[in-house]
Parts: sequence; C-alpha cells; structure tokens
Amino acid sequence: MRGVSFASVTGTILLTAFLLLSLGFAVEGSFETRAEIANTFARQAQIQQAQIDLEELLRLQIDEENSLRGYLLTRDPFYTAEYRSAAAGYDEKESAIRKTLGEEELPGADKLLIDYAHLQLEWRNTVAAPLLAHPRLRLQELDKRNKLFSDYETLTAGAIRRELAGTDDELELSTQMQLDRSSYLRAAWVLAFGLLAIVLNAYRTRLNRELEEERAVTRILQRVFRSEATPLPHCDVGSAYLSASSDRAIGGDVFDVYRLSENRALILIADISGKGVDAAVLTAFVKFMVRAIALRNSDPMAILTEFNVVLSKAVGDPYIFVSMFVGLLDTDTFGLTYASGGHDAAFVRRRNDVAQLSITGPVLGVMEEPFGAETIYLQPGDTLVLATDGLTEVRNRAGEQLSGQGAMELIERASPGAQQLADELAAAVRARGGNRIRDDLAILAIRVLDGEAARA
Repeated sequence: MRGVSFASVTGTILLTAFLLLSLGFAVEGSFETRAEIANTFARQAQIQQAQIDLEELLRLQIDEENSLRGYLLTRDPFYTAEYRSAAAGYDEKESAIRKTLGEEELPGADKLLIDYAHLQLEWRNTVAAPLLAHPRLRLQELDKRNKLFSDYETLTAGAIRRELAGTDDELELSTQMQLDRSSYLRAAWVLAFGLLAIVLNAYRTRLNRELEEERAVTRILQRVFRSEATPLPHCDVGSAYLSASSDRAIGGDVFDVYRLSENRALILIADISGKGVDAAVLTAFVKFMVRAIALRNSDPMAILTEFNVVLSKAVGDPYIFVSMFVGLLDTDTFGLTYASGGHDAAFVRRRNDVAQLSITGPVLGVMEEPFGAETIYLQPGDTLVLATDGLTEVRNRAGEQLSGQGAMELIERASPGAQQLADELAAAVRARGGNRIRDDLAILAIRVLDGEAARA
C-alpha cells in the first residue's frame, strides 16, 4: 500500500511539474500579446464608435432641416427649440468624431470632416438663419438651397465612412495576425512538451484511476451517509453541514427528519465521537437504527434507552460515544416531545427570545442510566434549531469558545427563514474559525409557518 502511495505521490509531483511548466508557457504567451491585442481592441472600439457617431451626425443634420421646415409651416416656437437642440447635438458629435480621427492619425478623414462641418455651418448661416429671421419666405427657397448642399455633403459623408471602415478592417486584420502568431508560438511549445506528456502518461493514467476509485468511494459514502431533511406540513425546514474532513462532505454528525405518519415526524440530530470516514460509517448505523426503533416505539425516551443498549453491543468500542437529540413532532398541534442524551445544542427561537432546551439524560454509549423526556409546544413563527457541538465549541483566534449563550445570540439575530438561518449559522462558524473547520457541524432548523394554528 505504501508503494502504491509513493507511486501516486511521484506521479502527482511529475504531473504538477508538467502543469506548472504549461502554466508558465501560457502566462508568458498571454503577456506577450495581451498589451498589443488590448490596444488594438481599444482602437477598434474607438473607430466603431466614430462610425456610430457619424450616422448620428447625419441624423442630427436631417433633424435640423426638418425642424426648420416645421417652423416655416406652423410658426410654432417648439420647432425652433428642436432646431437648436439638434444643432447642439450635431456640434457635440462632430467634436467627438474629430477627436477620434486625430488620435487615430487619419488626416484624410479629418480634412473631409472639416469640409463637412464648414458646409453645415454655411447652410446654417445662408439658409437656416435667414429663414428663421424671415419665416415668410417660401418653402421652395429652402428646398432649392438645401439641394446645393445635400449632394456634396452626401459624397463627403460617404468618403468618411469608407475611411473609417478601411481603418476598422486593418485593425481587425492586425488583431487576427497577433492571435495567429500567439497560437503558432504556443503550438510550438506544446509540441516540445508532448514528449514529456508521453513519459508522464503512465503515471497520470495510474493516478487518475486511483483518484476515480477514491471519488467513487466518496460518492457512495456521501449517498449512504448523507443527512436528510424531509419536508413537513406547515413547516419550513432548513439544514447545513460542514465537515472537518475538507476533502469529503462527510463526517461524524448526522441529522434526520423522517415522517412516521401523516402528522408525526421523527427529528434526530447526533454527534458521534471522531471525524472523517471512520465516524461517518457509524452515522448510517445511527440514522437507520433510530428510524427502526421509532417505527416500533415512537417514545423519544424509549428510543434513547433502546439505542443505548444496541450501541454498546453492536459497536463494542468503549471509546465510541454519541450525544443525541430525538424528538417526535406532531404537525397538527406542533407539540414536540423530545429526549436529549447529553446533547445541549438544542434551541427554540420564539418571537421575543431564544431558549436552550434542557438535557434529559447522559451521553449514549458510556453508561446505562434512565433517560427523561419533555414536551413543548411550538407557535406560528417559532423555530426549533438543533446543532452539534461544532456550533457551540467553535473557537475564535483568541481560543474562546462560542458557547451556548453565543449560539443563542447568533440564532436571535439570524434571518427568519429556516434555510437562511442554517446557512447564516454555518457561515458564522466558518468566519469565527478563520475558515478552518476543526469539528464537524450539522444544523437543522424547523420553523412553524405563520398563520398555522398551534393547538395544545
């Protein structure tokens, strides 16, 4: 087994070295062309914006003429305001286009634009201004004078369009050439690395097979040991799970919501000593054994008593112990009868406060002592919050535990929704522990929906 592990480590190191070399090659190639391509793209964007601005310029020129025509027909001052707005917009677009042409060093297009602007200014002075001052002049005069300018302006605008389009095509071709050059260079490096890849292929194949087998085992474990939270009538159910084994979403904490009948549900949360796969194996035993007992006898006190006997005989390991909370919830009356074997992270959030539920017996697997049971009634808006000691025992950087009081303060401030509450508690544990999970954490939240009548 050690030989296999050593081979896996060797293969991993070699594969990592190959990936690092490939990464270095990719980074080098990216930096080589990134600045050039980014600059070309920026220039293309400027040219394309200039093309858009030119079409807008032509539209604004037409708006000037139409506003003038509307004023001559109606004498409505509205059209004079429209004329001035179009003229101001025309001047703004013309200035923007000229700036782009100057930055792109397109003197031919810049000269054409200057000529175009002079023609428009001449039209304003010799056509628009007299007609605005003397609107009694006939429209035929406007049409005749417009004809003198429009043909040449159309030719000038077309020439500017062609120059901008030609520059855009050149930039596009330049970008493609840069990309092709970068691709050819990378292809050469890939060919050089090809021989190394062939040598590493045997190691990689073996490593991939081992990793796939491990993933398959992990997926099977996750399916078998995954905690479940069945939806309940008139309730909002939420859950969260954090594993101390960072590479596997499994651990020694388990929760379960299991419907025993139309209006009765088994609620379970348990914390098994240990972490990782070894502890996770026992979670399936805990979950399904408690279900089996509950189907015969749904009294939480009897469930803990029988499970305590079974645990000692089935496991046979004196170092294995379990803290467990078992409850029976009536979804008609919202009465909760529960028994707690050494499990103190159980809370009820009501509208005005958060209360911690009492422990009714010892930890399971340690001694055979009687267990007690208690009954509470949940009201609309109340939330039952169950967690494992990964919540109350999480430490900050100073080594201080959150404690039950700290957990109650978090629960009191959390969102009303059950899933939101569970997610926020899990996030708070991550943050307090500096994103390091030192103990498995399971959270189960069950909220009675508002408007549901709780009957004692």
